[in-house]
Amino acid sequence: MDELSELEELFTKPENTTAGISFCDLPLPVTFDSANVIILGAPIDITTTFGKTTSGGPKSIRVTSSKQIETFIFEKNIEIYDKAMIYDLGDINFRISSYDNLEWLDDISLFWKSFDESISNIMNKLRNLNKMPVVLGGEHTITYSIYKELSRGQQPLLIHFDAHRDMKSIYDGMTMCHTTPFFHLIENGYIKGEDLVQIGIRQADKEENRFAIENRVNTFDAWDCYNGLDKVMKWINKNTRDRKIYISFDIDAYDISYLPCTGTPEPYGLNPFQVLNLINSIDESARLIGLDFVETGFRNNDFREGALATQTILRILSGAFIPSLQK
Repeated sequence: MDELSELEELFTKPENTTAGISFCDLPLPVTFDSANVIILGAPIDITTTFGKTTSGGPKSIRVTSSKQIETFIFEKNIEIYDKAMIYDLGDINFRISSYDNLEWLDDISLFWKSFDESISNIMNKLRNLNKMPVVLGGEHTITYSIYKELSRGQQPLLIHFDAHRDMKSIYDGMTMCHTTPFFHLIENGYIKGEDLVQIGIRQADKEENRFAIENRVNTFDAWDCYNGLDKVMKWINKNTRDRKIYISFDIDAYDISYLPCTGTPEPYGLNPFQVLNLINSIDESARLIGLDFVETGFRNNDFREGALATQTILRILSGAFIPSLQK
């Protein structure tokens, strides 16, 4: 069995997902071998504790990217396939198929153990094949397993866009959940605080703030971005030079006014032009090793967040810092 066949066995093909279609509809056929960017869906919504809409994120993103959004990056005069050949593997198959009905903490813990094993296998295969993964969430818990595997031996800078720190040690009895991944990445030794930058933060509890400060996490909250965006951009540019980077983008980094569907919207957030400037401030010498885009909500046939997520992803993928195409 070849490597692609082994991978495909771990996924539900895009045409068989709830979206019924692949991410973007490129005007030329893309094979797995020719691709430098691989899309993976992780429509998980187990531990969210407020609005439960994030399992629809991959569908919303795939549908809008394929049926509504063109792949020409207007302000850069760039066609995305000149920078990124994108291949969609589909949604990850979960060993526990009834995860939507999990009720007991032991069941939830078992699910994340199974997910962690699956992600480790998938990311290891993609890394060995020089394919950069873009994971469509789903809740933010997934970042723990993805970053843990992709960062091995590389020590990338983790650029985390979010309204929340997600640094609780435990929440509602759950050790691993949507509010805890960055605590456990640091606590378990997978990243040092100085290798993490959190952008757009505007909600946390006192203990999360203490943990971030003690571990020297770089923080640019929403007020920093509003009052001094140039300073934030200069920091990003300087600290991404000749550096491998990983981006974890929670859509609620954007202001509540842009988010009709996500489960935990917050006021005082970023706007699309601020996010664009921050992305563009990443130095051209950086190399992106992976991206997750999480917490995109979908309900009432409302695709606005899917459009916002897609346009953000395309602008990241049009950057000079993504792995180059082999031509």
